[in-house]
Amino acid sequence: MRSLLVTGGAGFIGSNFVRYYLESHPGVRVVNYDKLTYAGNLDNLRDIGENGDYTFVRGDICSRDEVLAVMKKHETDAVVHFAAESHVDRSISGAAVFVATNVLGTQVLIDAARERNVERFLHVSTDEVYGSLGREGKFTESTPVHPNSPYAASKAASDLLVLAAVHTFSFPAIVTRCSNNYGPYQFPEKLIPLMIACAMDDRPLPVYGEGINVRDWLYVRDHCTALDAVMERGRNGEVYNIGGNNECRNIDIVRLLLRKLRKPESLISYVKDRPGHDLRYAIDASKVMGELGWAPGVTFEQGIEQTVEWYLKHEPWWRRIMSGAYREYYKDMYET
Repeated sequence: MRSLLVTGGAGFIGSNFVRYYLESHPGVRVVNYDKLTYAGNLDNLRDIGENGDYTFVRGDICSRDEVLAVMKKHETDAVVHFAAESHVDRSISGAAVFVATNVLGTQVLIDAARERNVERFLHVSTDEVYGSLGREGKFTESTPVHPNSPYAASKAASDLLVLAAVHTFSFPAIVTRCSNNYGPYQFPEKLIPLMIACAMDDRPLPVYGEGINVRDWLYVRDHCTALDAVMERGRNGEVYNIGGNNECRNIDIVRLLLRKLRKPESLISYVKDRPGHDLRYAIDASKVMGELGWAPGVTFEQGIEQTVEWYLKHEPWWRRIMSGAYREYYKDMYET
């Protein structure tokens, strides 16, 4: 591989993957293609801008001409597709942009990648496409998709478009479905960074319902190593679940963060649950572990410790996001 196109590389998981890949694969050109909507943050990658293997291109995955132009100019061999609208609450209040970006945008990328004869197309999806579990069992790759939010439905649709292209056109694509990621550079509308930011300012920590919803937590660097393994050794047309085997209730996460920050539990504020809130997700990652030899390298205890430490050391980073100043820093790059 000579040139890798990473869509959504200025987002949370995308920027961590760009960093990881540049470190692990010197000499491969990494092109970060991002529209820079609200969650795209070039601050995430400010310190690697001088890396000769890295290029940033602002563009929209829904624009066929823009996508084809960047693939042609940089002679793209492979695509890792992160770009997506991904916040469930936002999808509930307005689903149309999720359909446009996640469904139409993915189809545009498929068509362009086919036209350019890319060697590998990795579509990064989510365990939310499976819907909700009861108190037992785990999602496997054969679990039927049953999305329960507009966000999850749009991701399920994009997964199916990728797999349909494999079947119809022998498109060299793979789908991965990951559990909840956490770690550095996560946009502070998500649970862990939001709770850290609120606690540090002694503001109420909003917890949906009774906080009993269960998620499987995956340290973002481990997700990156899994994606690398899938890129290198995965089989075309397959789905690989990627999880951290770390199930935890939301309220237990919040209490753990408060203890680490030495803040009182009186800061917890229970708020009305969001519509259709899935009770539990849990990933069976035995396929990617057995077939590709991948395993998480960071325990949940280590990952949380590193994450809290990172947010404490990088307070200016998340404060720029909370205030909106991060967009001012690159104001010529962001859409108006």
